[in-house]
Parts: sequence; structure tokens; C-alpha cells
Amino acid sequence: MAISTLARPKATTFLSSRFLYSTSKYSFSLTRGFASGSDENDVVVIGGGPGGYVEAIKAAQLGLKTTCIEKRGTLGGTCLNVGCIPSKALLHSSHMFHEAQHSFANHGVKFSSVEVDLPTMMAQKDKAVYNLTRGIEGLFKKNKVNYVKGYGKLLSPTEVSVDTIDGDNTVVKGKNIIIATGSDVKSLPGITIDEKRIVSSTGALALTEIPKKLVVIGAGYIGLEMGSVWGRLGSEVTVVEFAADIVPTMDGEVRKQFQRALEKQKMKFMLKTKVVSVDTAGDGVKLTLEPASGGNQTILEADVVLVSAGRVPFTSGLGLDKIGVETDKAGRILVNERFASNVPGVYAIGDVIPGPMLAHKAEEDGVACVEFIAGKEGHVDYDMVPGVVYTHPEVASVGKTEEQVKSLGVDYCVGKFPFLANSRAKAIDDAEGLVKILAEKESDKILGVHIMSPNAGELIHEAVLALHYGASSEDIARTCHAHPTMSEALKEAAMATYDKPIHM
Repeated sequence: MAISTLARPKATTFLSSRFLYSTSKYSFSLTRGFASGSDENDVVVIGGGPGGYVEAIKAAQLGLKTTCIEKRGTLGGTCLNVGCIPSKALLHSSHMFHEAQHSFANHGVKFSSVEVDLPTMMAQKDKAVYNLTRGIEGLFKKNKVNYVKGYGKLLSPTEVSVDTIDGDNTVVKGKNIIIATGSDVKSLPGITIDEKRIVSSTGALALTEIPKKLVVIGAGYIGLEMGSVWGRLGSEVTVVEFAADIVPTMDGEVRKQFQRALEKQKMKFMLKTKVVSVDTAGDGVKLTLEPASGGNQTILEADVVLVSAGRVPFTSGLGLDKIGVETDKAGRILVNERFASNVPGVYAIGDVIPGPMLAHKAEEDGVACVEFIAGKEGHVDYDMVPGVVYTHPEVASVGKTEEQVKSLGVDYCVGKFPFLANSRAKAIDDAEGLVKILAEKESDKILGVHIMSPNAGELIHEAVLALHYGASSEDIARTCHAHPTMSEALKEAAMATYDKPIHM
């Protein structure tokens, strides 16, 4: 019988209907024992990404003899090597260039000319990645985590065969094995990624020239971020999306404002559009498109095409079937509330199990998992995992969207406050966006917060903390916020939720 993530504690309120791994509902004692003076590990982690390396360090801090296996030879996984970190480096560098071109003069800073030095920009990105990966290796040494560089496959519930990067093979033994192998790029039928003209996010982070025309297939977080990078640097960017909206998980009202902001930056959108085929026979790339519902076909030309249609769990080739680990149709490992698979001693966390495919979610999974293994209590609540799109303006959210609240049939209040009325935003001439708060009408308990603004990814955490402690909008409204700050917009939106704002 498959073990499902649906096996969860009952909700105390409708807001907590996805409350996972409650510290009050479960107790767990370590039955497999600690290794003492043997070659066997207490914990073996397959995967050194944000989930894997964090849980390896936490396991060691909890007194467990720990080995982490990573195929890249550098720690940090997709996030640090070819994902979150390098993309944010390029987003920042390209934003600086765009600001120098379009905004500095408004602040009295003038240049006779400004140009992009792409090799230097890429070198700065690579330096950041290098320093951070080496930093994690230092943390492994500090915490006495054994690090094996190679590709790990399960031989049994207690053995992992590792083809090391130097060509050898070794077997790592462990009482508890945790699969933290992350995710991979989702491919599309008939489209072959060569990382030159048809690229994934990995290739988009390493282009040696600025493409004149860039087509992005997929209007999710990654596609919009990478489209922003190259659009700022001079590419003509067109986003092709099968769905009717960009970022379909985003609050509808915020999404519409976000799309308008990107369109003002000259990003073009072709929504409800399907890619039928891609032709790379010539110098460029020709995409054949048609409406998602069917109809006349059109041709769209590009120098580079970025395939950004999502990600899939990286679980193939790990030997899961060999030892009987159950997965769903998407290839995700089915686990219970303690991250345990159906095979005793085998666990999984992060992108290889259901839930948001986010680095910070994987970290929380990893910590909770090893806490359970060590006989302690773990806690993760997927309803309170913040999401951020790191464009400019950024969009960050936590909790329910208005559409989700409506679907629950709950009476609610909405409070909104535009950054056009925020003194700090006006002072720095960067006032596009808003804060939107949703609260239960009867109790005023906050259900969701959505922010579109510069640095929204930093501002959202006050809201995350508020949701974790079951705060009301009045709680935020009556909390003194420093002036002048962008965070005052959150206070004013909270005032608008339960009463009236002051500055609007």
C-alpha cells in the first residue's frame, strides 16, 4: 500500500488544512540506532543541494554520523550551481545596467555612454557561485560531515553504490538513507535542448552573446526571471505560454499588475499559445505556434529559445525500483508525515516529494526529516512557504490567494495599499506595486499576503511570521514600523483590511 502525503494531522481551522509534520501530533524514537566506531553511517544523504547539504549538516549537529553524496563534485545542487544563486547574480547585474541606462539621469547621475561587458558580468556570477560552494565544503568539515563526490544508486535499504567522479566505485553504508536529489528541467515533446540555441535555464545562465531575439517557452518564475535578465541587456523577449495567464499560482489581481509592469519593460506575451514544432535547420530558430484551443499556425523566429516549462523530480536511475520504493505517476517518492518512504530506513525530501519545488522548502524538509530520525520532532507547513519572483518589481506571496479563499467559501476582507502612496518608494523614485492582504472577516486572522514591489522578497517575511503565529491584520497595523520604509506599505494595507489606511 502506497504511503501518501495525505496522511496528515487534522486541521484546527480551514487555514491549516495542509498543516504538515505537527510537533504535537506525533512522537518518534530512533529504532535503527546510532553507529559507534563502525564504517556504517547513521545517515546517508544522496544529493548535496539546499535540502541535502542542510540536512547533512543538521544531522551531524544532532550527533549522527553522516555522509553526503553529490554527483556534481560541487555542493549546492541546481540552486547554487545553475539556478537560484547565479540567476540572482545576473538579475542584479542586469538591473544595475538597466538603471544606469534609464534611471540614473533622473537622480542627477549622468554618463556619456554605458555598455555591457558580458564576460565580466559572467565572471562575477561565477565567482559568487565558486565562493559559496567552497563555503559549504567548509561547513561540512566544521561539522564533520563525510563528503563523497559521485553518483549514488541504492543497492539495498542500507547500501548506496557510488560511481565517484574520479572513476572509482565505493559502497556507502547507512542505517538511514535520505534521497535529496532535487529536480531536473522538464522537457517538451519534439524540442531538443542543446544549450546553445535551444537552452534550459542552465544554458540561459551561460550565453556568450546577447541574443537579438529571445523566445521563452513558459511564463513561470524561471522564465520571467531569465527573460528579464536578457531583456534588460538588450534582447527582444517574447514569452509563449500555453495557459491563459502568467504564473498561474499567483493572486489574480496581482498577476495582472505584474504582467503590465513586465510589458512596460517591453516583454511581449503570447498567452493561450502552443508550440507545435521547432526548426533549427537555419542560422536561427523557427517556432511553429498555434492557439492552445487549435487554429491557424504562425511562425515566430528567434536567435535563442529558452525552454522553461517547469521541473520534474530527479528520481530515475537511483535504484528505487530495485528496493521497492513507491513513486507516483510524476516520479515523486511517496512519503508519510516523517518523510519516510514505504521501505523502512529510506526517506525523501525536497523536490523529489510532493509540495512546492523551492530551495527553502527543501531545507525545511531536510531539517525536519533528520530531527525525526534523531528522535526529536520536525515541523513543516507548506501553506506558509513564501514564494518570490525576483524580477523588478519583485512579487512575493504567502498563504492563500483571493481565488483560493473564495473557493473555500469563507467570508473575508481585503486590504490594499499602493506603493505610489509610500513615502520611501516615492523618495527613491521606485513606486510601482502594491501590498494586498486577505483576512477572515469574523476573526480578522490573516489568510494571505501578496506584495509587488522592489525587495518584495525581503518584505514578505513579516507576513510569513504573522501567519505562523495566527496574527490578525490589526496586529500588523498596530505594530510600529520605522519611517520612512517600504514596510510601511504593509502596515497601511493591514489598516485598510480591518479599518482604514492613513495615507490613502
